[in-house]
This record gives sequence, structure tokens and C-alpha cells, in this order.
Amino acid sequence: MKFNWGTGIILAFVGFISFIMYFIITMSVDKKYDHDLVTEDYYGQELEFQNDINKENNAKNLAQNITYDISTEGLIIKFPSDLDYTKVTGTVFLYRPSNKQFDFETPISLSNYNLLIPDKRLLDGRWNIKVDWKYNEKSYLYKKEIVY
Repeated sequence: MKFNWGTGIILAFVGFISFIMYFIITMSVDKKYDHDLVTEDYYGQELEFQNDINKENNAKNLAQNITYDISTEGLIIKFPSDLDYTKVTGTVFLYRPSNKQFDFETPISLSNYNLLIPDKRLLDGRWNIKVDWKYNEKSYLYKKEIVY
């Protein structure tokens, strides 16, 4: 067989296509490259985006917003002390960007101005915290990225 320009171009195309196919198959099959979506219901949450903006603006207009502390017991979420904590309702959602299996949501039930997320529920690393809460029928939202 005679090797000329046409044969070289065909071999280059076959080699390139083989490399791309190997790369695609490896990325789609190997669990090491498995990446989770931020949320399964992306479009449904997109429709709620303006409500979230309004809730965040409500929280910014408070005299004192939610704060947090990291202690040996866990993550302590501190609600504003000028509010009656018995009227605070809502949920706390902790999202782990690296692995959705560790995401969890907990209802807000306060016996004082602090809510404790136990240390055993939190792994070291980055967490996104979202506190969606109500006080006197007015909704508030607190979002923060923390490193535990």
C-alpha cells in the first residue's frame, strides 16, 4: 500500500474521531467524573426566583439579620434577638456542592434564639446554607456559603 496525503488525512481523521469517542465514553461511564445537578427541579425553582429576591430584601431590611457560629457542638444559627422566637417558622436547607447525598433539610423549631445543627450531620468542607423562614406572616430568606 502506498502512503500518500489522502491516506494520511484519512488516518488523522480516524485517529481524531477515535480519541473523541474514547473521551466521550470514558466521561459518561466512569463514576469518577459523575457530577450532580444543583437541583432536579431547575425550572420550577427558576419560577420562584423573584419570590426569593423579595424574601432576601425583606431580610436585608431587618434591624438584625441571621448570623451563624461554628462551635464544637455544630453549626449554631442565630436568629434576630429583637423578634419573638416562638413565632419563627420555616426550614433550614444545607446543600453540599460536592455530593448531593449529604444534603438535608430540617424544620425550624426554636426554644431560644439559636438553632443548633449537630456536628455529626456536617462533614468538613463547603456547605451552602439556605434559611427560609417566616415571622408574623412575612417571609425572609438567608443564604450563605460556609466552610465547616
